Amino acid sequence: MEHASAFATARRTELFDELLGLFLAEGFAHLTLDAIAARLRCSKSTLYTLAGSKEQLVTAATVHFFKRATDAVEASVAGSEGPRERIAAYLTAVGAALAVASERFMADLDAFAPARAVYERNTGIAARRVQELIDDGVATGEFRGVHAAFAAELATTMMVHIQQGGVRAGTGLDDAAAYRELASILTHGISAR
Repeated sequence: MEHASAFATARRTELFDELLGLFLAEGFAHLTLDAIAARLRCSKSTLYTLAGSKEQLVTAATVHFFKRATDAVEASVAGSEGPRERIAAYLTAVGAALAVASERFMADLDAFAPARAVYERNTGIAARRVQELIDDGVATGEFRGVHAAFAAELATTMMVHIQQGGVRAGTGLDDAAAYRELASILTHGISAR
């Protein structure tokens, strides 16, 4: 029985990965459940084991995307030494995680409130994580005595602006490039050296 359960879990993860790959490449608003099932070479009933509706499937895939992205981002941070490098690694990894998302996916995500809420929630989590990293740098003296909450709020404002598409519209930078620029400006701006 454990083998069957492990297989079901592995198959479910594989389907979510395939589903996410499809959505990231092409978006999701235009896809029907029939089209998704055909593209994933599975039945609609198999899709219903993942979620009860297309809307729930999109939301679950979005959660899966951000869970996978968070794991990759934190792995980048863990491999970095010092607060400055950790902030740069964190924001650069966030940018890299978002770089795989097509413009169509980002537009569909923004237009679909439940998926947008997942992105917004993850942006808030990221902002709190940046504040922790800034606090660490101030405490160790690597960053000048900035008000960490203000610096994090500044980063958060830009992260939300990136998430809402304002940076893309105003500068032409995609989300990944915007996060790389934010990492550079933030780490150089608060550095004690």
